[in-house]
Amino acid sequence: MSLPHAMFAAGSASLFDDLFDKHAVARLRSYITLDDELLTADLTDIPARARDVELLITGWGAPRFDAEMLSHWPNLRAIVHAAGSVKRLVTPDLWDRGIRVSSCAQANAYPVAEYTLAMILLSVKRTLESSREFASTQNLLASLPSGRFGAFGVTVGIIGASRIGRRVIELLRPFDIRCLLYDPSLTDAEARALGAQPATLAELLTRSDVVTVHAPSLPETRRMIGREQLALMRDDAVLINTARGALVDTDALVAEVASGRLRAVLDVTDPEPLPPGHPLFTLPGVTLTPHVAGSLGNELQRIGSSVVDEVERYVTSDELAGEVTSPDLAKIA
Repeated sequence: MSLPHAMFAAGSASLFDDLFDKHAVARLRSYITLDDELLTADLTDIPARARDVELLITGWGAPRFDAEMLSHWPNLRAIVHAAGSVKRLVTPDLWDRGIRVSSCAQANAYPVAEYTLAMILLSVKRTLESSREFASTQNLLASLPSGRFGAFGVTVGIIGASRIGRRVIELLRPFDIRCLLYDPSLTDAEARALGAQPATLAELLTRSDVVTVHAPSLPETRRMIGREQLALMRDDAVLINTARGALVDTDALVAEVASGRLRAVLDVTDPEPLPPGHPLFTLPGVTLTPHVAGSLGNELQRIGSSVVDEVERYVTSDELAGEVTSPDLAKIA
């Protein structure tokens, strides 16, 4: 029995080597006939043998699969996307053809949750501010935090029971930290089963020392954290955003942080990237990182391993653990 013909398509051919080590490539080739040509994003010269491809492995920078693009792939049956969101890839034309799509969002959730955990612990300890103060004054005693700080007994509010939000709750379990959860799609019993206390958005914002955003970017969640919501947060609370910048009203956040009332840890912004000279680059109380929370470096090999597992599952059982369907797009990132 011949193996399904497969290709890899992404914004950069070098991504393949970042995702798959020699062992992973060997595993892939035991389930598929992997074409030696790695296709990059523009796909201006799609080889004729693409007509035989049943399975595509895609990565960041892969093309959008509209009717014109799909005309090159008449036998395509499935796409396994070596990244999180598939929204930039899929179109109604793809669903109409019955092509199945799988995402590695679960694998990509791990580093984002780990980043969030690290930033929660560093923020409540005031480590980031103390480090900057110490570098500036070179005075150890003057740089020590004062007032209420430390992780013991703090409350962390998690907005969104996404894969990442759920993983953050799991990672917080060993600590003496209370978790509140706001997600209107869950029942109170489901929130408690995850290990968090259910709360309305207003309750969560009012009671939390740290608020961390893990909701999907949807029309109804745009700027869900605006001026009114930020005003509810307790003095010296921290807002962490690793989801999408558009979930937070940037101007309102700048005003609160500039007043010294709130602190923020932002791995995403709106707009992204920020224009040169934007206040968020220099405001005290802001830690700004360049979209590093997701899979990077050796973390990409976790995604590669997930891809291989999914390819094996598809070829041997016709199942996809990370399958995304058209109705899913209304509620996922």
